[in-house]
Amino acid sequence: MGSFYTNHTVRGASQQELLDWLRPRPALVSKTFGTTSVLLDAACESQDSRLLATLATQVSSHFTCPVLALLNHDDDMLYFELYEDGKKTDQYNSNPNCFDEDDDVVPGPPVGGDAVRLCTVFDAGDPVKVEAILRSTEYVFARERHAALAEALGLPLCSVGFGYNYASADDANDIAEADFRHTGV
Repeated sequence: MGSFYTNHTVRGASQQELLDWLRPRPALVSKTFGTTSVLLDAACESQDSRLLATLATQVSSHFTCPVLALLNHDDDMLYFELYEDGKKTDQYNSNPNCFDEDDDVVPGPPVGGDAVRLCTVFDAGDPVKVEAILRSTEYVFARERHAALAEALGLPLCSVGFGYNYASADDANDIAEADFRHTGV
């Protein structure tokens, strides 16, 4: 069984600003790395893309900042939506055939994702390298693609492999350096 997690990478709002705004919603927020924080939301762990999108829209709109809302489904699919000023400006799916019920269906090629926009929004990375990560069919696990993408864009590595459920578990010592704080709910 692979990983199941969701998170939001927020560029422009601090840990404390996010914690204050999120209360009383159950969530964890990482320390701010430069200008970027990682938000782990309890409700989004249901893997409902509508909840993921709603929170991204609200955070992006309220703080007038970019938000990368990401979902890893069973390590078979990496899905993200990019929001700027409350509007969805990009979308990506590493395996659009993930939910096809036919067992003989092979994974389709990745769709969406604008490497130039991602590099511009996060003020980092090489669009050629990011494009190669987005299009590659060589990744076995979605978490591997997420790690490569986070590294290429200079995003906090504490977003890779962690959502609210994993971070809330007793054995989540791997993310201690991210100094996650709970909303207190």
